[in-house]
Amino acid sequence: MTYRTLLLHTAAFACAALPAFAQTTVGPNGRVESVVVTASPIAENADQFSTIVDVVDRDEILQQGGSNLADALKDVPGVAGTGFAAGASRPVIRGMDATRVKVLEDGISSSDVSDIGPDHGVPIDPMITQKIEVVRGAAALRYGSEAIGGVVNAINNRVPLTLPGQPISAEGNASYDSVSEGSQVGAMADGSAGNFAFHADGFIRRASDYDTPLGTQENSYSHTDGLSGGGSYFFGDSRVGAAAVLYNANYGIPSDTTHIVMQQTKLMTDDSFAIGLGPLKTINVQGGYAWYRHTENEPDNSVDSTFKNKEADGRVEALFDAMGPFANTALGVQIQNREYSALGDDSAYLFPTITQTQAGYIFTEVPFTPKLKLQASGRAELVHITGTPASDAYTSRNFAPLSGSAGLLWDATDNLKLGLTASTTARVPFQTELFARGGHDGPDTFETGDPTLRMERANSLEGTLRANLGTVHFEGSLWGTHFNHYIYGNLTGRTCTDDGDCGPGDFGDLRELNYAQRNANFWGMEGKADAPVLTRESGTLNANMLADYVQATFSNGGGAVPRIQPWRVGGGLTWNSKMFDAGFLVLGVGARNSVAAFELPTEGYIDLDAHAALRPFPDLAGFEIDLVAHNLTDEIERDAVAFNKDEGVVMPGRDIRIVLRQAL
Repeated sequence: MTYRTLLLHTAAFACAALPAFAQTTVGPNGRVESVVVTASPIAENADQFSTIVDVVDRDEILQQGGSNLADALKDVPGVAGTGFAAGASRPVIRGMDATRVKVLEDGISSSDVSDIGPDHGVPIDPMITQKIEVVRGAAALRYGSEAIGGVVNAINNRVPLTLPGQPISAEGNASYDSVSEGSQVGAMADGSAGNFAFHADGFIRRASDYDTPLGTQENSYSHTDGLSGGGSYFFGDSRVGAAAVLYNANYGIPSDTTHIVMQQTKLMTDDSFAIGLGPLKTINVQGGYAWYRHTENEPDNSVDSTFKNKEADGRVEALFDAMGPFANTALGVQIQNREYSALGDDSAYLFPTITQTQAGYIFTEVPFTPKLKLQASGRAELVHITGTPASDAYTSRNFAPLSGSAGLLWDATDNLKLGLTASTTARVPFQTELFARGGHDGPDTFETGDPTLRMERANSLEGTLRANLGTVHFEGSLWGTHFNHYIYGNLTGRTCTDDGDCGPGDFGDLRELNYAQRNANFWGMEGKADAPVLTRESGTLNANMLADYVQATFSNGGGAVPRIQPWRVGGGLTWNSKMFDAGFLVLGVGARNSVAAFELPTEGYIDLDAHAALRPFPDLAGFEIDLVAHNLTDEIERDAVAFNKDEGVVMPGRDIRIVLRQAL
């Protein structure tokens, strides 16, 4: 691999900014541990779960500098991104994406259509996100069958959960990047007045077509903006609160000439009532309702198709104190209603569908000894889906999935934790998997669902290890999942016209994709480690490493599952001090040569990222200048997970980003 001269492009941009804070505690050996809320109804430290929970804090989010959740999570082991467009890259966890990874905002569904197509963006921007929690494996069962692969929860405090200790705090940031000549400005504020707490945030992003080592990636621009406001009222140990969120986007599809214009309006509530009646401690109520719409437009702004989604998501949880052998228990019910369609003048990708879900679930902890505990959960659902497949016969399907998990966490020593989790999770077919019936302009596919698809079941086993060996910290997982009736989009090798006439070769402009089922086996491993190399009064130099690996094949010699992420191995150094931080990460990404039918292999590459942060004014608390660099060697990088990577789409080249932050 040839390394080129490193040319640093810097630019200045003015701002006013603020830190948003994740709740933390100090654990063994003085390590700071994040308190997570996604893995269970009972907020606990990340080390208290049998599966690994990753928390990406505010500093790390801004350090990555990306415009979507997948960018913010790029250095989390086991997590990749669909990489379809700058405005549309959804997280992929352990080779599973779309309908197997649940994306949440403050615990409520993101209520978009990013789980339907890789060209659809997630209406959550990292710029105004305080932290992101990633829960993989069985611990995500609380959120339903869409979370077989895991859950990504963006936490932004839009409905305040605590009463601030000061009248107002605020943060703002502004940045400029060289790869797309992009500018971004964002701000957040939290305040209180008596028993009321308030939150507001807003952002604007403008990025042109990005540069690559092969030239400009045409039609890769991304323009987004959004704002929100919310508040809570506190009385005793209880609270009620609500928020409203607006999000707009206009971004290009780099493998095509079309672009997407998106709008979403969402209302959210989050209430907690202290009961204190026997073992019943608290009742929590969460809800969200969203109106979502996007159009897929030609360069002249004529509309090819319009996607609409109206979605309601509500959850009620009752939290119980110790009852007999059960230390903590949560009982919950969840109701969801989703009305979705994708219609066009010439053809319809999806006629209107309705999905109604009612679910009940339980989560409990049983401490067998002071060092050994069981975490178990179960979920029962009733799902009713209606729609019109390609046969034009209105169809109604009913499903009753049952899922469960059990995990053991053993504190073998004060510095060693071992976890073992087994789960069985059922997932019902999605609307498009059942009822898709036409051309989808973004990925250039002609998709046909199968209204007779069966439920998919994933049987999983995962082992975890966390070790504090002196000053060295390591955590890792080894896992495997067997799918019965795995649902996937099967490219046939034929092409189709917009009218659905299909044939071999270049018969039409759209690739034929039919939804089908086969048994499949997934397995993999992931881990990360850090250790101090040098400790001085002036600061600390730490070494960091990460690695992950995923393999997925169809059973009985059926070949590779489509679009599976390649292995990664990397490491770097970070220097942390009061006035100055700096670091780099070298990440080797493997080639993906074992690919599905009609999918091309992807070459590996080495990615070099670096960052530096300067706090030059001791008397101006909260002011910081960050310099962030991605792909410093300007390598040609193709995302093996991207649906359009075989159509000449490459990832951005060398990018130098300057960020100004100010906390008040």
